[in-house]
Amino acid sequence: SSEVLEAIENVIEDVFKSLAQKKAPVLTLANRSAWRNIEFKDSVGLQMVPHCTTKQIRSDCPRSASKFALTLKILSMIYKMVQTNTYATKRDIYYSDTLLFGSQSVVDNIINDISCMLRIPRRSLHVLSTTKGFVAGNLSYTEEDGTKVNCTCGATAVTVPSNVQGIKNLISHAKFMLIVEKDATFQRLLDDDFCNKLSPCIMITGRGVPDLNTRLLVRKLWDTFQLPVFTLMDADPHGVEIMCIYKYGSVSMSFEAHHLTVPSIKWLGLLPSDLERLNICKDALIPFTKRDQTKLASIQKRPYIACQPMWKKELEIMAASKLKAEIQVLTSLSSDYLSRVYLPNKLQFGGWL
Repeated sequence: SSEVLEAIENVIEDVFKSLAQKKAPVLTLANRSAWRNIEFKDSVGLQMVPHCTTKQIRSDCPRSASKFALTLKILSMIYKMVQTNTYATKRDIYYSDTLLFGSQSVVDNIINDISCMLRIPRRSLHVLSTTKGFVAGNLSYTEEDGTKVNCTCGATAVTVPSNVQGIKNLISHAKFMLIVEKDATFQRLLDDDFCNKLSPCIMITGRGVPDLNTRLLVRKLWDTFQLPVFTLMDADPHGVEIMCIYKYGSVSMSFEAHHLTVPSIKWLGLLPSDLERLNICKDALIPFTKRDQTKLASIQKRPYIACQPMWKKELEIMAASKLKAEIQVLTSLSSDYLSRVYLPNKLQFGGWL
């Protein structure tokens, strides 16, 4: 905490120095959203280059003055929380003054900028993000406040903890971890008792694009148990994008890649090649939209696809067919095809990429 306080004090000291010299104070931030500031490393995923281009938030420029003020406001809130050892969610910060901040996304963006500027992970700033992910299966742990949590498969899942760093005494006899893109599929597998039927496993869903806590939990479980990690996604560009976030990270959070990515993740399904192999009726598939085409083209150009020839082939199949499929398409074969046939066969015979 003293490191965090010192980092914030240094920023404020620079503001005072500028004012003393009758200069307009400026905050300098790394340009988080530019691909030219990102390098791809097999062992880490997407990470920020050490000497990246920066942008300035000026206090004397009408376009950035309000962002400058809001950044100082949030810095002062973080400083107080670290001093008093209290925590707040990003929503708490937004609702402390909705008129001032204007929207939740403004707060989220500034907090990520501050984390990147100070080079301090967000949870060390005492800012927690609201969790939307679920975990179930062969796993138990103790939360920071001493609460014992048992995720062993019932029909209900456990919410991903809001302070993943604080959990301890993790115990699991799972043989693998399965990341499921969507809540509906996750619930269906829970109902089918998938976690116990094949062999003990841990299932996690970020319910779409994963939040920070879900990604931190996947990484923590991988660090702790060194389990094989598989993903079950829709066979569409959006599903591939989500899988890439878990495996390689995202551009906007590349400065935290070391804590968030799991480069050993395997693509289990739904593969575009599976659709043909399983004779899925064409009527059950969905035609690409313009947005799908743009997203797929952008994914195909990313640096990590070049080192994944098998993924590249699958994306080419998807691009050529201009058709996508949700995992639910497997119910056209039989209602429990996913848990009874598809996943057991894939896991037993190595049907992943």
